[in-house]
Amino acid sequence: MKKKLLALLLAMTMVMALVACGGNGNQKGNNNQNTEPPKQEDNTQTPEPAPAPTGASEITLWTYPIGKWGDEATVKALTDAFTAETGIAVKVDYLAYADGDDKVNTALTAGGAPDLIMEGPERLVANWGANGHMVDLSDMFDDTDMAEINAVNEGVMKSCTHTNGAIYEYPLVMTAHCMAVNLNAFKEAGADQYLDLDTHTWTTDDFIKAVEALYAKYGQTVGAVFCAGQGGDQGTRALVNNLYGGTFTNAEHTAYTWDDPLNVKALEQLKAMDGIEFDASLAGGDEIAKFYQGALKMAFCWNIAQQMDPNGAGTGAEKTVTGDDIAFMSFPSEDGSSKLQGGTWGFGIFDNGDEARIEAAKQFIKFMCDSEHTVDAVKAASYFAVRTTAEGTDLSNIWADEPIMAEYTKLMPYLGDYYQVTTGWAAARTAWWNMLQAVGTGDDVAAAVAAGAAEANAAAAG
Repeated sequence: MKKKLLALLLAMTMVMALVACGGNGNQKGNNNQNTEPPKQEDNTQTPEPAPAPTGASEITLWTYPIGKWGDEATVKALTDAFTAETGIAVKVDYLAYADGDDKVNTALTAGGAPDLIMEGPERLVANWGANGHMVDLSDMFDDTDMAEINAVNEGVMKSCTHTNGAIYEYPLVMTAHCMAVNLNAFKEAGADQYLDLDTHTWTTDDFIKAVEALYAKYGQTVGAVFCAGQGGDQGTRALVNNLYGGTFTNAEHTAYTWDDPLNVKALEQLKAMDGIEFDASLAGGDEIAKFYQGALKMAFCWNIAQQMDPNGAGTGAEKTVTGDDIAFMSFPSEDGSSKLQGGTWGFGIFDNGDEARIEAAKQFIKFMCDSEHTVDAVKAASYFAVRTTAEGTDLSNIWADEPIMAEYTKLMPYLGDYYQVTTGWAAARTAWWNMLQAVGTGDDVAAAVAAGAAEANAAAAG
């Protein structure tokens, strides 16, 4: 019933839009057949074609490499299914994290942004939404949608909602970011005794002892605090915050608190450890590659997508560490109970001023995030569904045939605050990795931390 009502409302909206525009089909990307002369009726039976779109006949989607949403063949299967059901074609462009933000910002400046974009709240809400580029999607959620999503994690909708009350992201999947260890290397060094492989947790003391054992065995860097840029910085933030219980922002997400003395203590500890290097030549993806290659014995930039798709690191034939060699772990904390960074990914719509395309984009979102097709969209992302059901389709058993995914759910209760929507987030990320570089080059830790936090807070206030 809900789907039929949505379809009826969409159809009425599109018809009114066409009447207002004179019904001439001249909107950009509109290939409606309304300009064709009427055809004579006959009684010949022909196969029923895909329904003609009531508004825009084509929309554009830009997607970051979220699981296999960065794989053309996988995405084509999903968009082809959408086109077959709606008659709306989808043109897709694939972004890389290295330069994707620049491409989007350039497109926004030039007035050529896509209709849809797939990523997380730190971009869709705290950046482009906060700067007035996104469509408020509040009208897409009814009480059932909210209940289904909140039943999994109440933080999801909070992360997709701006402080002004607008919802700039429709969520699809979520996960908990973590770290990983080379289990064979740990065993060879006798460091596996410091891992709880049942709960996938360890304490700060265990972490310190493990690094000492690994360094004694291999005599080289075993873990890198990477800081070449912002890529993967959720790992370095979680490492620093969890070691002694420091915080990154306040609870209201209005100010940055990483000048917390407990974070200073953590950074001083890391800087003093043989085997841990502050490496300004590496970003998160580079660290993962070195971990797969065996050069590093642990990775701080990790999540289930890496575990399921080792080819995602782009290391090719150089990978020597895969599969059962890798154990995922929560970040170390004093009592073993960490607060993990969460990841939420979904879709946002850029406000390009074309209501027909906006409505078509909303159809796409509902198709992927709240229909019987959601199972396929979630599996493509290689993460966990943000809701319990979608239009009656049970999403709780999506990964029943994947033991590693089932095991990974042990980390989900450790999800911490989703603070990536704090004001001034983009500038704060830059200040964070610049601060790590300063610590790595020998600056006074407390002074470097204070300067970085002050820079972030200046951006938040401005």
